Amino acid sequence: MAKSRPSSPDTLAAHLGRDSKFSQGFVNLPVYHGSTVLFDTYEELEISHENRNKMNQIAYGRYGTPLSFALEQSVAELEGAYGGITTSSGLAAITSSLMAFVGSGDHILVTDSVYKPTRSFCDSLLKRFGVETTYYDPLIGDGISNLIRPNSKIIFLESPGSQTFEIQDIPAITSSARARGVVTLLDNTWATPIYLKPFELGVDVSIHAATKYITGHSDAMLGVITTTEEHYYTVRDSVRLNGQCAGPDTMFLGLRGLRTMPTRLRQHYESGMIVAKWLSERPEVARVIHPALPGDAGYEIWKRDFSGASGLFAFILNPVSTSAVAALVDNAKLFGIGYSWGGFESLLIPFDPSDYRTATKWEAEGPALRMHVGLESTDDLIADLEVGFEAMNLRE
Repeated sequence: MAKSRPSSPDTLAAHLGRDSKFSQGFVNLPVYHGSTVLFDTYEELEISHENRNKMNQIAYGRYGTPLSFALEQSVAELEGAYGGITTSSGLAAITSSLMAFVGSGDHILVTDSVYKPTRSFCDSLLKRFGVETTYYDPLIGDGISNLIRPNSKIIFLESPGSQTFEIQDIPAITSSARARGVVTLLDNTWATPIYLKPFELGVDVSIHAATKYITGHSDAMLGVITTTEEHYYTVRDSVRLNGQCAGPDTMFLGLRGLRTMPTRLRQHYESGMIVAKWLSERPEVARVIHPALPGDAGYEIWKRDFSGASGLFAFILNPVSTSAVAALVDNAKLFGIGYSWGGFESLLIPFDPSDYRTATKWEAEGPALRMHVGLESTDDLIADLEVGFEAMNLRE
């Protein structure tokens, strides 16, 4: 009798990458600490050297272990990609992907709403290497074709945008790119492979800061890149030539986190919506920026392309002093004050992108805050925010 083929993300996340050949029957793959791989014969060494560039070939610790192969294949299959590559961090995944396709004299297009370290890399190292970056309005859609030059190699997308959560028209951009032979890269950290399938929308390379939802517990730095078959070896070679590899314990945490990611994301999604709707009714709040909220500027495209949302969004306060914002943040005790997101804990930090946007102008009614809604009770989170708003109102 033929075996059924699982399609649910929950089932896939629980079972992918569990090869009994390497696990010796244990539920989880062991951690492989190793650099040198020994071969029984000279012939085996030669065969390994000849096949070193093939997927999942064990030849040297930095090139991969059964554990890294399991994580890479699991993320790739969840996302609908040909293959995956791990890196030491999300930023390393971004920089290695960018460097895979560009050289001196090339031009790239990057969304103006991009993660700031990505912008810093483009404006510093890539610029020094002779690569020109043009930042574009994230809402440009198929108008991107007007910005593509003969030497354009990459269009970099991030949807929703970092901090300000603009939803891009991914199919319109990838269609324009394909017509001109330009490779598209997408930072898909926010939606994860669960809530967005970028390869179905024409993306060539998908990038994840697995530090966030894939690991899920704020205790590891990890990046994962997934690609089409056409671009897999180009990106993997870039990662290897940059000396990139993730640590074995980190990869173990990433694969372990992946097992529960679909379940955790459902809670982040549900809780995030509850808190976002509550914030939208607060008199202190001018507006909430959450793509999954009806009425949000990106809602219709989000509804078309995404199957869910994570717990990260932003809100804009009505005009208040900096000290009043500090009172809100300091007194919302269940919300940590710190960078990153995607863990089990809730976070709240102010932000202001106005000093580094170049293709668009950031205009807000008042101070902006980015919120990550974790796995705590929403009743407790809302009660905590009420204390924060009370303190803010007293400080005004």
